[in-house]
Amino acid sequence: MDLADGAAEEEFRARLREWLAGVLPTLPPKPDPLDWPGRRSYDCGWQRRLYDAGYADVHWGASPTQRLIFLEETERAGAPYVGANFVGLLHAGPTVAAEGTPEQRERWLPPVLRGDEVWCQGFSEPDAGSDLASLRTRAVRDGDAYVVSGSKIWTSHAEVADWCELLVRTDASGSKHRGITWLAMPMDAPGITVRPLRTLAGSTEFAEMFLDEVRVPVANRVGEENDGWRVTMVTLSFERGTAFVGEVVACRRVLAELAGAARKNGTWDDPGVRRRLGRLSAEFRALWRLTQWNVSEAEATGGVPGIGGSVFKLRYSHARQELYDTAAAVLGPDALDLGREWNLDRLSSLSYTIAAGTSQIQANIVAERILGLPKGR
Repeated sequence: MDLADGAAEEEFRARLREWLAGVLPTLPPKPDPLDWPGRRSYDCGWQRRLYDAGYADVHWGASPTQRLIFLEETERAGAPYVGANFVGLLHAGPTVAAEGTPEQRERWLPPVLRGDEVWCQGFSEPDAGSDLASLRTRAVRDGDAYVVSGSKIWTSHAEVADWCELLVRTDASGSKHRGITWLAMPMDAPGITVRPLRTLAGSTEFAEMFLDEVRVPVANRVGEENDGWRVTMVTLSFERGTAFVGEVVACRRVLAELAGAARKNGTWDDPGVRRRLGRLSAEFRALWRLTQWNVSEAEATGGVPGIGGSVFKLRYSHARQELYDTAAAVLGPDALDLGREWNLDRLSSLSYTIAAGTSQIQANIVAERILGLPKGR
């Protein structure tokens, strides 16, 4: 697919730039990064502005070229990103759009696009993180509802969410990849306990979640019962293949700012620093090209990203860590000051080789599904 700008794309870019120039100065002050209720309000307010202006569906309703233009222009302009609503916009929403019934799409997608509802992700468990298929949270059918009991961990934005994309085991008699079901669980249902988890950076965007006989309507099941692993692969394809697109643009901006800072404070004179910056520039340029390919492939194959997402996730996770390690080298002693730019991002970058599937899992996927190597025993 040709991703070069045509007349329609140039018009879209110019119109978006003009809108951003007018709306960004009117935004309220950003909330404290550690205040997730405040950040939810701020992020959803921005999403509502996008909705009113006709840009809300860019994450799954626009052409790949328009989507990339949107991400380039909003990042360059310093606009807010998806924030607290990233699960709804980048994971659950695209999954419902691809796998949900017409009634489910009508119920769940418009509130996400308007910024009215926030989703969290209930996948990982204390004993089923990287080995996600070993999950044990149990769901028993009782009439028109599933009764769910178990626990989840690293549940993104659970403390401010309205809905949870939840994986449960509905049949334990077969292989671990069978018997899994994908549910949309309302977070105000009785029996849910959320305990925020504080990260190294001091934030609480993750939580552990305990489920004690929570009733979830059967109508909230996306896909067939026991077919949840296939649906989950759709979710993970979005999470690994396209959800990080905006962050690549952000990293390229940070890299340019970092080079400017190095010139100002003298670290540019260190050939090792210049070498690291040059290599990272080539790395993120290549990742942006891979991003274009992944997004374009997704459009050509019905909207779901392919296996190339694992290649991207594997390399991007390490490149992001290398970027902020280089930032520490440029900052010198100031790298210990968490009030300085880039330092909190450096701490958060440590999680990227774990989140959305560890680097070891991604390497296995690339080896087995792309290179055709035999599975380990």
